Amino acid sequence: MKKSVLLFGISVALLAAFAFKAVHPDVAKTSASTNDTVLYPDEQHFKNIQQLTFGGDNAEAYFSYDGKWLIFQKTYAKEGIPCDQMYIAKIPTKPGEKFVPKLVSTGKGRTTCGAFTKDGKHVIYASTHLGSGDCPPVPDRSKYGNKYIWPLYDSYDIFMADLNGKIVKQLTNSKGYDAEATLSPDGKKMLYTSTKDGDIDMYVMDLKTGKEKRITNLLGYDGGGWFSPDGKKIIWRASRPKTEEEIKEYKELLAQGLVAPTNMEVWVANADGSNAKQVSTFGQANWAPAYMPDSKRIIFASNHEYKRGFPFNLYTMNEDGTNLTKISRDKGFDAFPMFSPDGKKIVFCSNRNNGGTRDTNIFIADWVE
Repeated sequence: MKKSVLLFGISVALLAAFAFKAVHPDVAKTSASTNDTVLYPDEQHFKNIQQLTFGGDNAEAYFSYDGKWLIFQKTYAKEGIPCDQMYIAKIPTKPGEKFVPKLVSTGKGRTTCGAFTKDGKHVIYASTHLGSGDCPPVPDRSKYGNKYIWPLYDSYDIFMADLNGKIVKQLTNSKGYDAEATLSPDGKKMLYTSTKDGDIDMYVMDLKTGKEKRITNLLGYDGGGWFSPDGKKIIWRASRPKTEEEIKEYKELLAQGLVAPTNMEVWVANADGSNAKQVSTFGQANWAPAYMPDSKRIIFASNHEYKRGFPFNLYTMNEDGTNLTKISRDKGFDAFPMFSPDGKKIVFCSNRNNGGTRDTNIFIADWVE
């Protein structure tokens, strides 16, 4: 979801990041003396960083199970991509090797939240193409006090396709919003978000049988969920309206197929949804969380340091919310962090090195503890 969708069609953070134009004077140089760089001096956990895309809005890049490919969503009007479509590309391993994206969605409607299957021969993603081949309309935020409003398109369903883009299976078909799907480490279960039961909740589906279980039940948005690398836990972002006014606004927006997820915190639970608990209490938008390779620590994106709503940077913390550590330093937008299956590399999306545009690109680096 851009992830923004959030991880949204577009993520709360992504939209916030696009609401301003960063001043980056020099797109060619990589040095501490310029604002335009692929690596900032204090980013000590990144080594051998590479920029993989150049232009457009590229987000939610995730590894294949063998760590050799990425799947991501892309919007780039200059290339005739008016709203997010799903692409895959092999990660360069040699000097001069190019990152060459290949379309795997239909090219119609809007897509979000892609993932490779365990066999490496298929992908899953959410798409609105059955509702219409056109890009779905974006809400008029002026009607809602210029708040970030994210549409829960009820035409979103989750599909499985082969690597040539042929849809082989429709995984969801409810009347509500079905999106934000990820897979368990063994590839057997799908974790996703749906409005099918009247709230924005997460479900776990057995891919072989289609049987599923709702695993969240508190009022508010629950989404962007991931399994831990050991498969024993899940982690996600959630908003929890608490006051009477907040609850009223939340329900009124939901009735219109909308949500305003500007205040989110990180939650964790056992893989079956039991023992759910809030981890972060930082305020503002704390989202795009994922367990680190040890299945104990957490990495996530947040704007909690900045009252104006940006920058968004990457942070790590312990599972109990302690030992908060700032990882990235861009003055615009760093988000969607994800580790490779072997834990040696990290991929994320950023406004850095975009030549003063609003482009968001994909970066990959070796992770240094």
